[in-house]
Amino acid sequence: QVQLVESGGGLVQYGGSLRLSCAASGSILSISAMGWYRQAPGKQRELVARTNSDGATAYADAVMSRFTISRDNAENTVYLQMNNLKPEDTAVYYCRAEITTFQSMLVDDFWGQGTQVTVSS
Repeated sequence: QVQLVESGGGLVQYGGSLRLSCAASGSILSISAMGWYRQAPGKQRELVARTNSDGATAYADAVMSRFTISRDNAENTVYLQMNNLKPEDTAVYYCRAEITTFQSMLVDDFWGQGTQVTVSS
């Protein structure tokens, strides 16, 4: 089975920075798109940023100019650099990847377990 493991979350003050990492492992043939989502208590999960295999990126309006998504294809890892953090950024952040496995030979959707980001006022 494929696993996505996030790391880098924590508690940070207003205006601070964090860098999230997500490493994919398992029976992976290839990875196309990778992205980050977040979910605050009582709210629906929302897209934060995504990147495809050719490096094209897309961001939610709320994080544009503050967050940067990048990936290391050799390590099957995607990153999210978060700068100038605000209390409204507080949420559980989830990694998502579109992965073709050796078992299915089809593109499937995989999610990580989530990492908590808390921004204090």
